Amino acid sequence: MRYNPYVLPDLQLDDRLRLRKPHPCGGYEWKVVRLGADIGIECLTCGHRVLLTRRELNHRIKKILPQPENEPPAKE
Repeated sequence: MRYNPYVLPDLQLDDRLRLRKPHPCGGYEWKVVRLGADIGIECLTCGHRVLLTRRELNHRIKKILPQPENEPPAKE
């Protein structure tokens, strides 16, 4: 079976992402705020929210960051 490059890694709400290019405010880190056909992310520097398709987000993700120890995980 071949690897499909368009499949997004397993994301959960409140996951932190580092994208390849900075936001105009200068921030690289984003938080996942919506999961569905489109993925909603929020800039951790200025709070701006963006909706991206799964395919577009897959191209822009550089790294999925670990959860900070002092922040509890999202409730399900």
